[in-house]
Amino acid sequence: MTFVPPTPHPTRPDLRGTFGMVASTHWLASASAQSVLERGGNAFDAAVAGAFVLHVVEPHLNGPGGDLTAILATADDPGRPRVLVGQGPAPAGATIAHYRDVEGLDLVPGSGALAAAVPGAVDAWLLLLRDHGTWTVADVLAPALGYARDGHPVLAAVCRTIDGVSELFRDHWPTSAARWLPDGRAPRPGELVTNPELAAVLEQVTTAERDAAATGADRGGAVDAARAAWRTVVGQAVEEFVRTPHRHADGRDHAGVLTAADVAGFEATFEDAATIEFRGYTVAKTAAWGQGPALLEALRILDGFDDARLDPSTELGAHTVLEALKLALADRDTWYGDLHGDPRGDLHGDDGGVPLDVLLSPGYAAERRALIGDRASHDVRPGDVPGRPTPAVPPLRTTYATDVPAAALPGAPTGGATAGIGEPTVAVPAAVGAAPLNGDGLETDATGATRGDTCHLDVVDRWGNMISATPSGGWLQSSPTVPGLGFALGTRLQMTWLDEASPSRLEPGRRPRTTLTPTLVLRDGAPVLACGSPGGDQQDQWQLAFLLRVLVGGYTPQEAIDAPALHTTSAPGSFWPRTWTPGGAVVEDRLGADVLAGLAERGHALTLAGDWALGRLSAVTRDPATGVLGAAANPRGAQGYAAGR
Repeated sequence: MTFVPPTPHPTRPDLRGTFGMVASTHWLASASAQSVLERGGNAFDAAVAGAFVLHVVEPHLNGPGGDLTAILATADDPGRPRVLVGQGPAPAGATIAHYRDVEGLDLVPGSGALAAAVPGAVDAWLLLLRDHGTWTVADVLAPALGYARDGHPVLAAVCRTIDGVSELFRDHWPTSAARWLPDGRAPRPGELVTNPELAAVLEQVTTAERDAAATGADRGGAVDAARAAWRTVVGQAVEEFVRTPHRHADGRDHAGVLTAADVAGFEATFEDAATIEFRGYTVAKTAAWGQGPALLEALRILDGFDDARLDPSTELGAHTVLEALKLALADRDTWYGDLHGDPRGDLHGDDGGVPLDVLLSPGYAAERRALIGDRASHDVRPGDVPGRPTPAVPPLRTTYATDVPAAALPGAPTGGATAGIGEPTVAVPAAVGAAPLNGDGLETDATGATRGDTCHLDVVDRWGNMISATPSGGWLQSSPTVPGLGFALGTRLQMTWLDEASPSRLEPGRRPRTTLTPTLVLRDGAPVLACGSPGGDQQDQWQLAFLLRVLVGGYTPQEAIDAPALHTTSAPGSFWPRTWTPGGAVVEDRLGADVLAGLAERGHALTLAGDWALGRLSAVTRDPATGVLGAAANPRGAQGYAAGR
């Protein structure tokens, strides 16, 4: 092993078995998914069941009004990784002219209904169930429906989140106050919390399935009836509610533009994954309507270095990884977007789409690799694509790391910026006086209020089906609770720019360039690893360090999850208020004083996040030769769990 050896005592064992494995960001979701496997369901049945439980038990991190990206491989066609697209597009009324000229905005707000894309998560999960599952909608929804109707012991993190936004709820979002402050206060950790409105919606969906089956519909037709019922119920409630202006992140009241027709017109899809080869493995991600290819580009860049230079636990390795990420993220922010509303248009540059054929090529990676020097770059440096004008990067809003004394870490700048309430998902105290990490791995703003986050789950079954999924959006603090539904809309449109020249511009029918980015790894045409993490812009950054440690360094998945994490903030943020920190790097203290001092000496503007603060990774594995399965989950925040046998 050329890497620094892993910690000798992992926080948890790497689970091993031959029957089925699940890992997720909440133990109730992991247990619910595993219970489906135990009763004969496959990995996709289990994933759907676990996902709907996440809607109920992690409402501060995701919800039915949000979105979903998943990547999967089936036992019948293991060598063809497929992406499940549950990312809804911008509504018909979401035009740059309306947001700029009518609403007076220069950025899409980080909260409120103007930031809502068409909800896509639920339709995507039901599409997965129809095409690759075996169970009925009623059966997979039973655990979530039970928790919503009868209650579940609420997480401390949920209580802190509600308490942090309780004033907003009382003063501006009365429907959210009625839902989450029924007794005038936030719930206390461990109290049983119900969501009867959501339970009623789920019951309507299962009733539609049952009625369709009773009139002769086959299983697929009955699932489609449930999908149609979902669109009808949600569309009608949403259109009526968002017409009333309500408080947004810019401090003003606006009405939303989402309509029932927008909801009715969305259907989730499957598409082929974008892939590269790295050290004998095939790594599969979304196309460039998501940020996934940035991980692929970073791997391409790093593939030209010796193994010893890829260890994130060393000064040189951490520096190299951070610099490669800056280059890949600069290309993400310059070139990526849903340019045609055509999934295949994202994969080819000859038709005006995102030029991934160039950005992921070995020759382009060599050019980018040559830009990595001994010092930390403080610039945004996108690459040039032959024959294509480079889109201009919108004006950047600069903030600085301030929680590390300059005397302790030379090169740490000072300054401040206003914190927002978008969806960045790791605590980076960017503003002077910003609150430190709260122990959940969630970001807090300058007032200490918790911001949004994301969920993740991975499942593999004994037949070889494997899925990695990252549901997000629609968390309780994103916009007011919709009456009759019991959940809020998402805010993914904040990732679009109000700039007609940007590939990530706001435009009706186009998907926002999402940060949701699960990963599937194959070897010799068979899936061997599914992994992912919440974390907004940090998702692929934390996964990169994990993959390097597993695929190159020989770590086990649990050892790699436990290892110290890091990421760059020297790239424009994907969430409102779209700030960046030139040369910024956020690191766990456990990297060690010598490594941290060396990084600071190289010019990295360091923010110390604490010993156990960054990343909420989980993973499942399968050895095609033996059929042995594995699972590992994140110890940070004491919430994620793996289960299996």
